[in-house]
Amino acid sequence: MEYSRRDQRASSRLLVGAVVLLCLCAAASGQGQLSCNYYKASCPNLDSIVQARVSAAMKAEARMGASLLRLHFHDCFVNGCDGSILLDGPDSEKLALPNLNSVRGYEVIDAIKADLETACPGVVSCADVVAYAAKYGVLLSGGPDYDVRLGRKDGPVANQSGANSNLPSPFNSISVITQKFKDVGLNTKDVVVLSGAHTIGRSRCVLFRSRLANFSATDSVDPTLDSALASSLQQLCSGGDGNQTADLDAGSADAFDNHYYKNLLAQKGLLSSDQGLFSSPDGVNATRALVQAYSANSQRFLYDFGVSMVRMGNIPSPNASAGQIRTKCSAVN
Repeated sequence: MEYSRRDQRASSRLLVGAVVLLCLCAAASGQGQLSCNYYKASCPNLDSIVQARVSAAMKAEARMGASLLRLHFHDCFVNGCDGSILLDGPDSEKLALPNLNSVRGYEVIDAIKADLETACPGVVSCADVVAYAAKYGVLLSGGPDYDVRLGRKDGPVANQSGANSNLPSPFNSISVITQKFKDVGLNTKDVVVLSGAHTIGRSRCVLFRSRLANFSATDSVDPTLDSALASSLQQLCSGGDGNQTADLDAGSADAFDNHYYKNLLAQKGLLSSDQGLFSSPDGVNATRALVQAYSANSQRFLYDFGVSMVRMGNIPSPNASAGQIRTKCSAVN
């Protein structure tokens, strides 16, 4: 078995906070053998094409890095990492409640795929484009440089009901979220590590305003939410349609770092599922110690995040035997 170390990219954005990871480059999955070098001969410009498109998208909107990362997450938890989230149609996962008017970045994936169809037609799957774009969304935000295993096939069907039931929700308890991770082969550590993706990005009021008023019979506001943050969020969300957005990691919204965990210690987690990692009874029993560890050690978090991203990227697809290389990501061939 061979291990490889990728060099950090030359641009300053790539260098900020980047951690180069030693990663086992080949691994078996439900889709066959995935490899970091899968397209080395068949599409040698893959890396530069993806990097250029993601870089341009993030220069236009820094938040796009977080959106591409979330797109990959929402793809992998439904039918495995098979690009099914990109499919249009009546059963489209785009129309599922966790994704509708929420998941973004489809146009960036389409632009990358168009470039790849010019450079190496019929070679790179849309599922691999999603995984590789997420890697650069992380890296260009200052996160770790991890090797992406490639060679996935695109799934033939979407699964809207699976998206509605399988995706972790900000309203779920930590025990329910942990079970959803276990259902796809991940563990409690992965829950804490991948929740750290909320070090970048924003969330809509509709997903956290239940913490701001009429929280319980005894508390108007969630008592695990910092009072000053609660006040500012009440002003933000007051009178709106629920689509106003707030930083997931107040004070460090566009930098991929461990500040998210420091916020949890200060009761400044935006979503109930975030703060629950530290403050809920489930969290105290199962996840608080890791939150404390990552709040104190940025390098440990960045390294473990890369490892968990590789693990998530290996979630197998039950439809792998019927997989294909889509020409257009939103439709089967």
